[in-house]
Amino acid sequence: MKITFLGAAKTVTGSCYLVQFNNKNFLVDCGMFQGHSKENEFNEEPFPFNAADIDYILLTHSHIDHSGRIPKIYKDGFRGQVICTKATHDLCQIMLPDSGFIQEHEAEWKNRKLIRAGKSPIPPMYTAEEAMQSLKLFKYISYYEDVSLSDDLRVRFLDAGHILGSSILEIWVRENGHETKIVFSGDLGNNDLPILRAPDIIEDADYLIIESTYGNRLHSQTEDRVHKLMNIMKETIDRGGNVIIPSFAVGRTQEIIYEIHKFKEEYPEYVKFLNETPVYIDSPLAISATEVFRNNLDCFDEEAQTYVRNGDNPLDFPGLKLSKSADDSKALNEDQVPKIIISASGMCEAGRIRHHLKHNLWKPESSILFVGYQAVGTLGRRLTDGAKKVKLFGEEISVNAKIEVIEGYSGHADQNGLIDWVKHIKNKPKKVFIVHGEPDAQEVFSKLLDEKFGFDTVIPEYADHFDLTIGDVVETPFKETKDKFIRLQLLSQIEILQEQADFIGMHINQAYLNNKSDEEIEELQSKLSDLDRDLVSIRANLIK
Repeated sequence: MKITFLGAAKTVTGSCYLVQFNNKNFLVDCGMFQGHSKENEFNEEPFPFNAADIDYILLTHSHIDHSGRIPKIYKDGFRGQVICTKATHDLCQIMLPDSGFIQEHEAEWKNRKLIRAGKSPIPPMYTAEEAMQSLKLFKYISYYEDVSLSDDLRVRFLDAGHILGSSILEIWVRENGHETKIVFSGDLGNNDLPILRAPDIIEDADYLIIESTYGNRLHSQTEDRVHKLMNIMKETIDRGGNVIIPSFAVGRTQEIIYEIHKFKEEYPEYVKFLNETPVYIDSPLAISATEVFRNNLDCFDEEAQTYVRNGDNPLDFPGLKLSKSADDSKALNEDQVPKIIISASGMCEAGRIRHHLKHNLWKPESSILFVGYQAVGTLGRRLTDGAKKVKLFGEEISVNAKIEVIEGYSGHADQNGLIDWVKHIKNKPKKVFIVHGEPDAQEVFSKLLDEKFGFDTVIPEYADHFDLTIGDVVETPFKETKDKFIRLQLLSQIEILQEQADFIGMHINQAYLNNKSDEEIEELQSKLSDLDRDLVSIRANLIK
């Protein structure tokens, strides 16, 4: 049995793993790369295998970085089954066509530039219609249902507590008379996320593939997150500003709605403020996703189900307004009444949120409140890292608004959460593959697993190919694809370096230096001198 890592390898996007055995081939996830433009280009590359040869896609959850290339693989000839939970199936029904619409829109924008340059237009990666067609291949099964896909392959989906319908995969493969159990953690959620249950526990695995998004970090104390949320909202509204919340349309938006609903019941001193403050969901996808949540109450935790049993809708409250059309969205920025706007995308890379940022980033009275992970290279990451200026729609915008972060709403378990989940595994897996994380997080998490449990860990790179039968890396069958990916990653790193240089240039000025001690100035000068030497060396190699 062989496994090839074709995404989420030393990065947090593009989840895709190819498993091959007994002349069968299946994928776990088929996600889209998101972040820097050069890394995004890899989505357009052909799959390094024949799409028609894939028998199944086992889908952990609906987020686009896990599901977003399913329409593409369908377009390329895949006609097997996509196996997932019902809630994941329902969310993909709205998310994948929405993604197809975005692909069409982006292709149209690129083609206008290409035509003006005298070049041939390009087709979208896939269309909304092709995304709709791919949905015919979906088959959903229930949590905890032991399903035999063939005589030598069975699967079970457990609750990962990350978003509605998210799953941990238990996979049993029978090969040469021997059964091997592989566990894919998927994206593991926090134990105390609103609405959702805590991640289920796994007690045994021969091989474990585990995410590491927060493998080197702890979330801030989550018990204060609701008060922090409310204080930021109230302080901003009191000073006449808007609260802009870049939020993932699926999961985070519903959690924020739920928290506001719950807070109004438990803290009456805030009721007047909330009753007088309009709260807008400005994302058609988020609006549709909220309806999917309401139709999958069996995925709710006990607290949320108690609301439902009592006839209360935990995803609604007086003052919640839905902004459905583009005109509705534009009107929000023309209206001067202070308001709370929850809008996608969560990392500020696309969608209506960018228009709200354009109209609010420069206002010192407004707040931009981040409630989710911000990947390297995204606008959201630049803002949370302290950028003083950003470009939006070709215009340079000063960042005068307050930039706030509440990590307690993260959909990913932090380092303690990951360790707590792993410690329940009674037998020691033969190998633990660490995926879905940035390299520094993976290195720290790998070392921790070795120190605490003695696990033999591997941090795979893109297209690394493991033979689990012999327990070692074998020659990659997709060398050409791997080389191309490495080159695109290098170009992406150059983009990041350019951004970092701009960031340093904006921050190191006379006023900054006047506030530093002589020792701090010397240390900074030494670091910049080392950087300068490295850049001179690289430049010399380039012009040889």
